[in-house]
Amino acid sequence: MDKHLDTLAYEQEDLKRDLKNRHVQMIAIGGAIGTGLFYGSSWAIRTAGPAILLVFAIASIAIYFVMRALGEMAVEEPVSGSYVSYANRYIHRFAGFLNGWNAFIFLLATSAADLNALGNYVHFWFPHIPIWVTAGAAVSLMFAVNIIGVKIYGEAEFWFALVKVVAIVALILFGFGMIVFGFGNNGVPVGYHNLVDNGGFFVKGASGTFLAVVMVAFSFGGVENLGLAAGEVKDVKVTMPKAINATFWRLLIFYVGAIAVLLMIFPWTSLSTKGSPFVQVFTRIGIPAAASIMNLVVIMAVLSAVNASVFTNSRTFYNLALQKNAPAFLGVTNARKVPHRAIVMVFVTMFAGVLLNYFMPEQAFELFSSVTVFALVCAWGSIVISHLRFRKLRVRAGTDGQIAYRMPFYPYSNYLALAFVAAVLVGIALLPDMRMSLVVSAVWVFVVYVAYRFYVGKDAANAAQDADVPNRRDQLV
Repeated sequence: MDKHLDTLAYEQEDLKRDLKNRHVQMIAIGGAIGTGLFYGSSWAIRTAGPAILLVFAIASIAIYFVMRALGEMAVEEPVSGSYVSYANRYIHRFAGFLNGWNAFIFLLATSAADLNALGNYVHFWFPHIPIWVTAGAAVSLMFAVNIIGVKIYGEAEFWFALVKVVAIVALILFGFGMIVFGFGNNGVPVGYHNLVDNGGFFVKGASGTFLAVVMVAFSFGGVENLGLAAGEVKDVKVTMPKAINATFWRLLIFYVGAIAVLLMIFPWTSLSTKGSPFVQVFTRIGIPAAASIMNLVVIMAVLSAVNASVFTNSRTFYNLALQKNAPAFLGVTNARKVPHRAIVMVFVTMFAGVLLNYFMPEQAFELFSSVTVFALVCAWGSIVISHLRFRKLRVRAGTDGQIAYRMPFYPYSNYLALAFVAAVLVGIALLPDMRMSLVVSAVWVFVVYVAYRFYVGKDAANAAQDADVPNRRDQLV
């Protein structure tokens, strides 16, 4: 391979490739299934009505193209920095810098939100345990899992994800039985009339359907983190394509399938924005302790999210240090090939989220959840743009035909994905409750840019990272 296209010329990683195929498959599923499906789907349904199914279907296609773009680069250049590394190489050093440090604010935001939610779920059984105590215990447990080695992380994520999959499959199967055979409905099939009754399929019109794309995007957040596992997968050229190819069908089954069942069983107007619609289904079928079962499932989902946050963010900071866009001490590994210092940094940051839940337990979730969408669209947009530049370089170098795992319908699929990202941003701007997140995000970008100029020097925006490191942007001129 041409020296200029050798990824090792950029980040010489020292990680152990210890993730098996089954680990990666479940990491992919776990990244696609968040607590938004279990507890946030009602909000999206109330915003768009039954047409939310169309929004999820379109979003699934767009996210699949994002993942295919990421997959093509990950197979050719498997590094733990994933889209952060690709943005640094193919767009601009600031793009990598911003995406990398977005991970910091994203970590603080999501950990504060997830840990707050976890504390509230534990209150279902133990109302007297403070939220910050539950949060601290969860962070400590996930720190121990990740510091031992990547294989332990893979095992933990495998079982966490499996619990979520079983819950969703159970919902779909039981719901199908109710819809077709009348299980839990005195033997009378429910049918599909609830999809078109109560105002019709597009009851909220074009505006409601469009605005629901924001919550759909939030639900899909984390799917892009699959790319971060590429640096530690045993057989990346086989395992990563398998995991990414299945993304589209998993999104359709787990989201469109599950929500279609909900909308057929219940009139969309009856689904409360509080609590889980899954509990309503299992209760109606007659499953004992449905609320307790789903509470346990969602606790597992949150622990999965915390576990994944420790892994993905530690690898992001590790790779960022190798790019010289973060302090060098984060770019080292211990004897087990674990980036232990980066994990400690993640641990400290997550404990800041614990403190936020101590000082402001009621406001933490709402305050930080809205900010995370910006980091998501920034990551997705940079993946698609990086891929456009990546493929352009390959064509110019005459190595385009050597790509093993190709993005379908390139470049039109890239443009479709970018249109989806733009739609999410427009939706955020139009939603009064979300609009402030754009202002906060703009302030954050300014702060990161100031840090970038200070960190890399006044000429860093137009210069290569190092005198001895080839800069691919120069080849595009």
